Amino acid sequence: MPFPVFTHSACLIHDPGHGHAERPERLGAVIDALRTGFDDLDWHEAPRASRGQLLRIHDPRLLAVVLEPRTEGYFQLDPDTVLSAGSGEAALRAAGAGVAAVDWVLAGNSTRAFCAVRPPGHHALADVAMGFCLFNNVAVAAAHGLERHGLARISIVDFDVHHGNGTQAIFAAEPRVQYLSSHQMPLYPDSGFVHERGIGNILNVPLSPGCGSRGFRDAWTERLLPALDAFQPQLILVSAGFDAHWRDPLAQVQLGAEDFAWITRQFASVANRHSHGRIVSMLEGGYDLQALRECSIAHVEALMTPSLAQ
Repeated sequence: MPFPVFTHSACLIHDPGHGHAERPERLGAVIDALRTGFDDLDWHEAPRASRGQLLRIHDPRLLAVVLEPRTEGYFQLDPDTVLSAGSGEAALRAAGAGVAAVDWVLAGNSTRAFCAVRPPGHHALADVAMGFCLFNNVAVAAAHGLERHGLARISIVDFDVHHGNGTQAIFAAEPRVQYLSSHQMPLYPDSGFVHERGIGNILNVPLSPGCGSRGFRDAWTERLLPALDAFQPQLILVSAGFDAHWRDPLAQVQLGAEDFAWITRQFASVANRHSHGRIVSMLEGGYDLQALRECSIAHVEALMTPSLAQ
């Protein structure tokens, strides 16, 4: 069956200002690469996340700030995070994409789905937007899986080069959600140390700058994938940031597109064993346009492959 991609044109109108790394062209590059690279994608218009879906994890005060109507200009939340006239709608659609994709795969319409959205989400805390992120898209999707579908075990796997501090904080005391992350250290947001374990549901493996493919693959093979397999998730959610690529200007882990294909196949193998193959992936970081094109194709191609990991 065609592979589902959830996105929305509103995600292109969030404007953080001239010269900002998290620019609309990022998503444009991903969408263009996927449309050019694949003939059998099933494109879905992402709905808005509802207020109730957002309030499962976010404070009402954050919703008020992000969704306040704006007609012009910029509103600076912190040095990295900016609101403009289109930001609220983009944030609603980005979070809504994850909810819709979870509904889609749990209804049995497909086993996997990709959400091509922005702004990214994994830095957003329950009550604070930060690090380019407004709402925590993957956390909203996970909460929906728990509350709407009654799942008992959801794993969030995060290979963005920056630690998903928001996702970790939101679920640090939630035994039904496992959070696994590899990320460069030292690097923004200066969290994700190995001693941060939540209630035993959190596992962080920091990566040294320049560690490359071997360091990344060893971290997942030796530490993170065994923990994922042991948790036996009923659904895997992926925070798919491609900023660990060697082209990326914001970090120095030095991966290639083949590394993202490899880790995606590993997730597929675990999903095939424990979750009927079910994976929902959501775009996070990645700030070089060519790297985004290459990595999104590699990632989605691996998601589309039903066979076990190689």
